[in-house]
Amino acid sequence: MSELLERLGGAPGGRALIITCDNLGQSHAANAAIAECLDIGVAVSAGLMVPCPWSRDAVGHLAGTPVGVHLTLNAEFDNYRWGPITQAPSLLDGDGGFPRTPADSWEHSDLDEVRRECRAQIERAVQWGSDPTHLSSHLDTLLMRPEFFDIYLELATEMALPLRLGGSEQERRAGFPFRRLAAGAGVLTPDHLVSIRDRPVRRTLEDTVGNLAPGVTEVVVSPAMDTPELRELDPGWLGRVEQYLLVAHDPSLRRAIERSGTRLLSYSDLRDTQRSG
Repeated sequence: MSELLERLGGAPGGRALIITCDNLGQSHAANAAIAECLDIGVAVSAGLMVPCPWSRDAVGHLAGTPVGVHLTLNAEFDNYRWGPITQAPSLLDGDGGFPRTPADSWEHSDLDEVRRECRAQIERAVQWGSDPTHLSSHLDTLLMRPEFFDIYLELATEMALPLRLGGSEQERRAGFPFRRLAAGAGVLTPDHLVSIRDRPVRRTLEDTVGNLAPGVTEVVVSPAMDTPELRELDPGWLGRVEQYLLVAHDPSLRRAIERSGTRLLSYSDLRDTQRSG
């Protein structure tokens, strides 16, 4: 698990950490929190949800910041909706937005429309002035079905971008070897993935930093500021506020990273290494 880190200039058996803020562009509360996590906190990367209402604002305020494209085919909230940026009838649910769940997407989506929509999301981010660092999949919709993963990997190969992939347990649930397929295509991905979704925030982050496995570990957070907007749109708002306060403003997390001797990386490092061959 140290091969990737060695390619990135690290020592054999060393440990490195990427802290990525997902859901950039989803709301103003997310944009403001992520900006602070990147500016004064310990986050080093972010993932932009291009179809969301606040995505253009996010790109405008984070020029020059390492930002990937968080490819989006779902709008999971009941009262806050977004939809495809292409003409894609199969990607819509009954109220005019993306389906709320990956299962609905897998059942109803036309794959050509999925491919066209995902490519358009990347191209729009570039048109806005972003220089994408990686691709990730909102709610793992593009990861957990082989026909959707084919599109995910195709775009990563075409754009020469790293991918976020889950670990062996998620690979078993998916039922196909997505990590081996990505490696065979020359696409880089962190060795380990830890998502804070639905987990105790402080304990998960502290345990992860204190017990890093050799190689490159990505920790994914979804920070947001406490605003009336956030409380109305996201039933999980409290956890997101906790993630923001910990990643942006709690010095104990930075001290724990420094004590561990862990190297902080961004997806830009992976992208540049992948493109260099």
